[in-house]
Amino acid sequence: MRKTLCLILAAALLLCLTPGAAAETATVELRAPSAILMDAATGTVLFEKNADERREPASVTKIMTLLLVMEALEAGQIGWEDRVTASAAAAGKGGSQIYLEEGEQLSMDEMLKSVTVSSANDCATALAEHVAGSEAAFVGRMNARAAELGMTNTRFVNCTGLDDEPEAREHLTTARDVAIMSRELLKHDAIRRYTTIWTDSVRGGAFGLSNTNKLVRFYQGTTGLKTGYTSRAGHCLSASASRDGIELIAVVLGADSSSHRFEDAKALLNWGFANYTLIRPDDGIQPEPIPVTLGTLESVTPLLESPDPILLEKSKAAAVKRELELPERLEAPVEAGQTLGTLRVKAGDQLLAELPLTAAEPIPRLRFGQIWLKLLLALAQ
Repeated sequence: MRKTLCLILAAALLLCLTPGAAAETATVELRAPSAILMDAATGTVLFEKNADERREPASVTKIMTLLLVMEALEAGQIGWEDRVTASAAAAGKGGSQIYLEEGEQLSMDEMLKSVTVSSANDCATALAEHVAGSEAAFVGRMNARAAELGMTNTRFVNCTGLDDEPEAREHLTTARDVAIMSRELLKHDAIRRYTTIWTDSVRGGAFGLSNTNKLVRFYQGTTGLKTGYTSRAGHCLSASASRDGIELIAVVLGADSSSHRFEDAKALLNWGFANYTLIRPDDGIQPEPIPVTLGTLESVTPLLESPDPILLEKSKAAAVKRELELPERLEAPVEAGQTLGTLRVKAGDQLLAELPLTAAEPIPRLRFGQIWLKLLLALAQ
C-alpha cells in the first residue's frame, strides 16, 4: 500500500515538473496510426504522430488534383466558363461518383462542386483530362508539383486515390505531405466556396450532393478540406478550420472508422486552438519619421513590409514585447529600401522575430546651390 502511494505521489510530481509534455499527452489522444497538426499561415507543425509513415491516402489524393485545377484556372490555362466533357475513361470510374455519361458536359463550377463535396471520381478524372489532356499526363504533373512542394515521401499513380488496380499499391503519401499540399490548396480562396458546402446539387438540381466531411456542419469554423476511404487505406481526412484569426490543418490517416477520424481531427484542432495564437509583429508599432540632414526631404518614414504573422503559445502571448531600434537622425543620401533599423519581437527572453525597417522613398543629397538657396531663404525670414 505504501509503495503504491509513493508511486502515485512520484507520478504527480512528474506531471507538475513537466506540464507541457503532460498536457500534450493528456489532451491529444489519437486512435489513428498517423496524424499531424499544422498551422496554415506559417506551416509550423504543432503535433505529429508517425507523420512520415507512408500510407495510402484514398480520396485525400484529390487535394492535389484540386490544387492543379485551381492553379490552371488562375494561370488562365483553363477557364471558369469552360464546359468539361466526360470521356469514356472518366465515365467508367468506380467508387464515389455522380454517374457521368460518356460525352456529358458539366460546367467547371459543377465539376469542382462534385469533387469537393461528394468526392466524385468521374468528375476528378474529367477535370484531370481537361487540364492535361489525359489522366496519365496529369499524374505526371501531380508528382512534379509534389516534388516542388517538398513532399518527399509521396508518389501518385492516379488522380482519384482509387487503389483497386495493382499499380495503385505504389500510390502512397504521408500525413506531413498531405498537410503540405492542403496548406497550398488553402492559399486559393476560391476553393473555400466549395469545401464549405454542406449540401447542394448539380444538373439543375436533379442530382443531390452531401459533403463527406461532416465537420463542415458539426465543427465551428471548418473551412475544408477532404475525406477519403478505401478498405486498404482506412478512413482518412484532411480537415481545416479557422478560429480567432488562426487556421489549422489536421490530417488523420488510416483510422479504423469514419467517426474515429472525425474525433481525432477535432481533438487535434481543439488542442491547437486552445494552446496557440497568431500575433502580428507590427501590432501597435508606428515608427516616427527620422530627420534627414542635407536631404531634399526633411525626414524619411521607416517601413515594415507586410510582416508574416508569428505563431505563439497562448501562455506566452501576454509577455510579448516589441522593441524598435532606429537612429535619431540620418544624413542624405538615403536610398529607397535602405535598412534604417530593426524591430525585435520578444516573449520574455525569447527572440521571436527580428525584422528590418527600410526607407519608404529615396532622399537625394542637396547640391551645393540648393544648400545656399535654402540658407538664403532661412536668413530672409
